[in-house]
Amino acid sequence: MEKINFKHSIIFFNFCILVSPFYLILNFEPLIFCLFLILIMGISHGALDNIKGVKLLKLFGYKHIIFFYLAYIFISLLIITFWLIFPNTVLFLFLVVAAYHFGKEDTVFHFRRKFFISEFLFFFKGSAVIITPLLLKREETNEIFSVLNFNFFEAQFFNDKFLIVILCISFLSSLYISKKENADLKGIMIMDFFSLIILNLFLSPILAFTLYFCFLHSIRHSISLIFEMDKSFKSGLKKFVSKAIPLTIVTGVIFLLAIFFLNSFYKLDEAIYKVIFIGLASLTFPHILLEYFLEKNEKRT
Repeated sequence: MEKINFKHSIIFFNFCILVSPFYLILNFEPLIFCLFLILIMGISHGALDNIKGVKLLKLFGYKHIIFFYLAYIFISLLIITFWLIFPNTVLFLFLVVAAYHFGKEDTVFHFRRKFFISEFLFFFKGSAVIITPLLLKREETNEIFSVLNFNFFEAQFFNDKFLIVILCISFLSSLYISKKENADLKGIMIMDFFSLIILNLFLSPILAFTLYFCFLHSIRHSISLIFEMDKSFKSGLKKFVSKAIPLTIVTGVIFLLAIFFLNSFYKLDEAIYKVIFIGLASLTFPHILLEYFLEKNEKRT
């Protein structure tokens, strides 16, 4: 796995370098392209949550999968409802949780410290995903946030100096997390950080996020799931695809129906932005809760 993750980071880093000039030449916003990439590749890395849900139910002594689906859907609908009522609060919490999730899941080796130290380090490491577009493409990023009725980052407190400090802390967190690891693992952390910088320096915020989310975060998580299903990558890939397709299709259809409905009230671009980020938030919270409870209860057993 270590060699695979290292090669993956090298490929993604070089991909970021190569794709940037093409975007500058084409000079257009491929929002629909981003939407379908997220629906096909981004969503699929969580499409095995039902299988993990079965494991968690067994640990709690439940046998019927319906309990998992009801809980998952309930949490998703709760997030959507709260977002509509308290957009600033819910989006801020989503960004905090997402930063921690990205920082933890993109760390390809075990790292654990006491007294929440590891949690804070994961949060700061993953915060680069949020901070970099704000620093390098502030106006475009705030335009997206305004579509989502979120104005938190418009405060003067979030000036360039503050964002640069947080970004430096993010980089130092990556170095600290990997300080006892070998050169390959250190290289993964450094390449991933600078891949984010390159993407957000040249690309639009939504395209930079989409490429990171789909081709780094999602693929990395999917690779780990593939090897959990089978030691052979080829066999594991077949199993992963066959099991991920049903929920990926269902989720994709729901997203498209939501865009069709919202397009009656908003411009198409605004409807897509709302569905992408509100939809991801509604899936991220139950996904992270599932991972957390499964990890905690597996350790006890």
